[in-house]
Amino acid sequence: MLSYTVRRLLMLIPVLIGMSLIVFFMLRLIPGDPADAILGEKASPAAKEALTQQLGLDEPWYTQYFSYIGDLLHGDLGESLRTRSPISEEIWPFLAATFELALVAMIIAVVIGVNAGIISAWFQNSWFDYTAMVLALIGVSIPIFWLGLMEQWIFALELNWLPSLGRENIRDPIEPITHLFLLDTLIQGNVNQFVVALKHLILPSIALATIPMAIIARMTRSSMLEVMRSDYIRTARAKGQRMFWVVYKHSLKNAFIPVLTTIGLQMGLLLGGAILTETIFSWPGIGRYIYEAISFRDYPVVQSGVLLIAAIFVFINLIVDLLYAVFDPRIKYQ
Repeated sequence: MLSYTVRRLLMLIPVLIGMSLIVFFMLRLIPGDPADAILGEKASPAAKEALTQQLGLDEPWYTQYFSYIGDLLHGDLGESLRTRSPISEEIWPFLAATFELALVAMIIAVVIGVNAGIISAWFQNSWFDYTAMVLALIGVSIPIFWLGLMEQWIFALELNWLPSLGRENIRDPIEPITHLFLLDTLIQGNVNQFVVALKHLILPSIALATIPMAIIARMTRSSMLEVMRSDYIRTARAKGQRMFWVVYKHSLKNAFIPVLTTIGLQMGLLLGGAILTETIFSWPGIGRYIYEAISFRDYPVVQSGVLLIAAIFVFINLIVDLLYAVFDPRIKYQ
């Protein structure tokens, strides 16, 4: 398994090089000039030219690209053109915010989606099965921005149960340690701030979890139905084993590989595709960070942000592949 893991990690190199090339050229095809975006349209031509030279944007494209790659090889993500701050220091709080949101959303999606799929397969063609699959279809189809706005209207404005914006109470800010606010408040032993941070997470995480929850529920149901028709499941039931243990111990373990694949893909998509949720709930995540960088033509920020998301996506897929051997002993990595 170690040699397989090393090979997969080495495969990450060409993937990231290809991604860096695509992002590099696509950014430079976007109309507009970083100097105009940073200084404004009323800035003098001399000021714009001086800023362009200062940022190195007057260099040939290949010089800019290999300079950026050289910095990456030394662990340097570069500097933001807009703030002139090191991206490696600037990007982590935004990435941590998205990771926390995506992780909570995925926990909700997995717990509800997997169990809904199991019960639907267990009681196939029952009222629960039909209801769960209709709700799953609605969950896949419903626009996230509409769901987020409805959540804010009902639970924040009408019922006043939960906050609708941000990650924390601005009157009592959380002192960041890891920038994962739930973890930071636990480290500090501040229960009140933990509850506040958790309340801020509920609405955006539910909105973000809706689509993966529906996909996981449908995949689990389909996979469980196939396994539960197997001979060894009928044998286990004929021996008098309780249906609960047949379903959760025998059937689920053998049906979980396609579900695990779906979970891994959805987790990667959540990290890179949470921009709508982050915008609606004013969540300071990596999606909004990259979006604002695109508005200012901040090339290094966009390139570094996309590369980080791509690396995390590939790494999650590697973890999923290694977990296959845990759920199916027949799979060997040699």
